[in-house]
Amino acid sequence: MGAQSLLTSLYRYKAWADGLLLEAMVDLAQAGPASNFDTALRLLNHAHIVDRIFMAHLQGYSHAYDDNEPDELPPLTGLSADIRQTDRAYIDYVAGLSADDLQAPIRFRFTDGQPGRMSREEMLAHVITHGGYHRGEIGRLLPEVAPAASVDVFAGYLHRSEPERRAWRGDIDC
Repeated sequence: MGAQSLLTSLYRYKAWADGLLLEAMVDLAQAGPASNFDTALRLLNHAHIVDRIFMAHLQGYSHAYDDNEPDELPPLTGLSADIRQTDRAYIDYVAGLSADDLQAPIRFRFTDGQPGRMSREEMLAHVITHGGYHRGEIGRLLPEVAPAASVDVFAGYLHRSEPERRAWRGDIDC
């Protein structure tokens, strides 16, 4: 499996995991106020803003963000739609990259004004790991979303999306 194929799988996994978390948070919001909900929403918004900032860097566009942790929180319904749209955009973006594209270095500026340089592959890996970190953090903050957070693992996603991986019979390699 090459990097492009792996990144495609990882971004499909990210969209799936984000979807599970968003559904659990919507259900929780409809059930009434929960402690730490605003903190979880703030973390979710932060992760989404970082996704958008890095997408702009990857595509060579400027962005309007001067901070990745704004004071004002968007409503969950709007944020949910934006996250789903951004996840689809990443899946489409990754699908169009070549091995050379992935290795290409990109110079950019962080929101604190400091310069940065990473390959596309490194930037895409950063977005995946950053989002996973914050989904886990939200799962710890909101025990009510624990069932969604507990299945948020790449191996679990692969076996759910490709059940034939579990149906395999034969010798085990390890």
